[in-house]
Amino acid sequence: MGRVTARRKVVRIRDGAVTDRADTLVVEEPMEIRVDGRALAITMRTPGDDFDLAVGFLVSEGVVRRAGDVVSARYCAGTAEDGTNTYNVVDVTLDPSVPPLDPSLERNFYTSSSCGLCGKVSLDAVRTAAAWSVSEDPLRVSAEVLAALPERLRSAQRVFARTGGLHAAALFTAEGELLHLREDVGRHNAVDKVVGHAVRSGLLPLRQTILMVSGRASFELVQKAAMAGIPMLAAVSAPSSLAVDLAEEHGMSLVGFLRGSSMNVYAGAHRLSDLPA
Repeated sequence: MGRVTARRKVVRIRDGAVTDRADTLVVEEPMEIRVDGRALAITMRTPGDDFDLAVGFLVSEGVVRRAGDVVSARYCAGTAEDGTNTYNVVDVTLDPSVPPLDPSLERNFYTSSSCGLCGKVSLDAVRTAAAWSVSEDPLRVSAEVLAALPERLRSAQRVFARTGGLHAAALFTAEGELLHLREDVGRHNAVDKVVGHAVRSGLLPLRQTILMVSGRASFELVQKAAMAGIPMLAAVSAPSSLAVDLAEEHGMSLVGFLRGSSMNVYAGAHRLSDLPA
């Protein structure tokens, strides 16, 4: 798995028996995102799909809307003390037609793997204007299809099976077909990687798709889905009150506690095709 996993010695205690063994852990490293050479943010992430992560981050911030907005994404060489490439600094070059960055995007230069909003100047800066409306998206999906998504997500997580330490985000069709999946130590990073892949492939807006995440549904994840034109977000755990408010504001469907045949639909219940009229 390269830099995605690492081996560490542990003392394992099971039913009173003590053994020394090596354990496989998920790697977490900082990645600095630069835009046209200017440092914008640092996020803690699992290495891999870094260009998708950087571009997806810019989509969620309203900087990038389409593949043509990005001229290139590259690792910056000479970032270590000895001049070698750490592969932890990504510089995205934008097309000259893209408006200059809004100063409100400054994040005090750090975000953690668990809270992508840390350091935001104000809540108003978080309510990024979406490029596409999802309120009229014709997506319709059955409860049966939704109920099958968590297991399909879990079975496709290659690195989680070895480490147990990664979140996942995946795009599905209304029929439950897996379109794209990414794993990361951070929930928001996994979503950015999925969205970044989509925009670099010219697929935005992501009409009639479902974004499934392995953890809870936060305000930020709803925002990222809205910015990518995704009409439904489903999560295995709880949403926050602000996430529900934002989903309703955008006309997005939000499903939480999706476990087996049980689920809570917090917003946009009209998109479930088998609910009573």
